Amino acid sequence: MRDLKKRTQKFALDCWHLCASIPKSREYNAFVNQLIRSSSSVGANFRASQRSKSDKDFINKLKIVEEECDESMYWLEMFIEILDDQKNELNRLHKEGNELLSITVASINTARKRISKSKNTSI
Repeated sequence: MRDLKKRTQKFALDCWHLCASIPKSREYNAFVNQLIRSSSSVGANFRASQRSKSDKDFINKLKIVEEECDESMYWLEMFIEILDDQKNELNRLHKEGNELLSITVASINTARKRISKSKNTSI
């Protein structure tokens, strides 16, 4: 989990660095602000999940991570369509977002199975 903590933080920082390099305009700024918000929320909510009080709380927090990661990927896809000079970095960040999303969904499924299993054994 420590690796994911660092990885989600790096994702947010890398998105921030990308956004810092995007030209300043009313149109770009709307997308930039959304990407910064959603990508930083991935790491913040992942950290919160590590302090959850129960499996259900853990799942709820990871569902937020899932949503924010998916949203970050959406904004990256928008930039892929409109920015020609940064395709490599945008594709790299999109791939990382997709990997973080896959890990998050797998963790949610594992926690759900753990809840289901504990319900079945307590009967």
